[in-house]
Amino acid sequence: MSSSSDTLPVKDNQSMFAQMGSLSRPFWMVNIMEMFERLAYYGVRVVIPIYIAQADSIGGLHFSQTDKGVIFLWWALFQSLTPMFSGGFADRYGYKKTIAVSVFIKVLGYVLMATQREFYPFLIGCCVLALGTAIFKPGVQGTMCQSLTKKNSSVGWGTFYMLVNIGGFLGPPLAHYLYGISWPAVFYGCAAIVSLNLLMLFTYKDPPAGGEQTGNMFDVFIITIKNIFNLRLIVFILIMSGFWLMFMQLFDMLPNFIVDWVDSSKLVADLNLPEWMLQHNSTRGPQLSQEWMININPGLIILLVVLLNYLVSRMRRVNSIFWGITISSVGLVLAGFTNVGLFCLAGILVFSVGEMLSSPKMNEYLGVIAPDGKKGLYMGYANIPQGIGWGVGSIFAGHVYEKMGDKANLALDYLSNNFSITGIERPEAMNKLMEVTGMNAIDATQLLWDAYDPYKLWYQFAAIGVASAVAMLAYSVWVKKYEGSDI
Repeated sequence: MSSSSDTLPVKDNQSMFAQMGSLSRPFWMVNIMEMFERLAYYGVRVVIPIYIAQADSIGGLHFSQTDKGVIFLWWALFQSLTPMFSGGFADRYGYKKTIAVSVFIKVLGYVLMATQREFYPFLIGCCVLALGTAIFKPGVQGTMCQSLTKKNSSVGWGTFYMLVNIGGFLGPPLAHYLYGISWPAVFYGCAAIVSLNLLMLFTYKDPPAGGEQTGNMFDVFIITIKNIFNLRLIVFILIMSGFWLMFMQLFDMLPNFIVDWVDSSKLVADLNLPEWMLQHNSTRGPQLSQEWMININPGLIILLVVLLNYLVSRMRRVNSIFWGITISSVGLVLAGFTNVGLFCLAGILVFSVGEMLSSPKMNEYLGVIAPDGKKGLYMGYANIPQGIGWGVGSIFAGHVYEKMGDKANLALDYLSNNFSITGIERPEAMNKLMEVTGMNAIDATQLLWDAYDPYKLWYQFAAIGVASAVAMLAYSVWVKKYEGSDI
């Protein structure tokens, strides 16, 4: 892998801190930019499932779970497939120019999401934000690839993932504070944060992209299409698509599952958690907010990802990905097999360990095998598995949660089957169930849990993850003869 001129040489067996010291100024600046971008992005992303589809969310859109799946499908297609082309443009026109364009588009997306409440206008706002994110990624990741060597790439990508998750960790409490003001404040606040990256562009010199700096936009498009027809690349993309289908449910489906089913009141009482970590509009008493529960994911990653990537730096990248997918699949089931808050947190922790072993290694692997001059292009390809997995998974998960997990829908079904009561709107379903059964919210929720077993919805997603892990194990054997034992 080519490196920028200001990257210091890295010797074999160099310590983790020595390798971090060899990382260049452009590397650190784009990492800070990614941190700002992720802070804004996850400030919206962690609460958007609630804003879109939670039946009892005050001021929310109150769309169906299926509608949420359609929105996430288009969001996934724009955000994860566009880098397939924008990566080539980043190599052709420069990384900083690409980043600048992306920031303006992202700001527009946040503003549209803040102001539009009908389905299609809001969908357009999500797609605009996704487009800006898609253009942003290859500019940052292409700079990363030009700033790293094979010997410091594991620690470099681990550091990148740590700083990304600092932004991801700060995003949920930011969102929790902002939607305490209003839902539009969430989107406007995140637009202001991401715009800070325009100032960051003045803090470093753009590394040479290394690609062919000639040709028009049509030529770049043709090169992008032609280079993807590599059998090993295509197989890797398909395998990782299964991983991403499973992975994205932590952010797309688990937030609704936590609000609907998980009881963390004992955790709140035992730990005497502060008010700013709690969800107060829950009818089941004070609950740890779903943003803070899921926030244990980036929190653990911040603490361990650099060290863990250093420890597995001598492991073949594809083997690390295999173990990561396997562990994440187990964690996903653990997070949802019970409605006890402590076990849900334990599952998220296990999931996070798997994520640290797999997700950074996917980018690192593609960065290492990418030919010189095509780093941004291959970083664009790195987003294709997420696009396929997230897109297909969004439609699949929307239908699954609509039928198996949405508490309001299950309450409506219970009222119809047991009391012949129909015509109730989703936001009123639980109140009606409590009225006719004489139960409080906790007992009514447990009634539905016992009657419908919503935890079973996680099994099918974990099975997809396990299948992807098995496929990755076979892939690692296949590519070893082509790539050697150090890749």
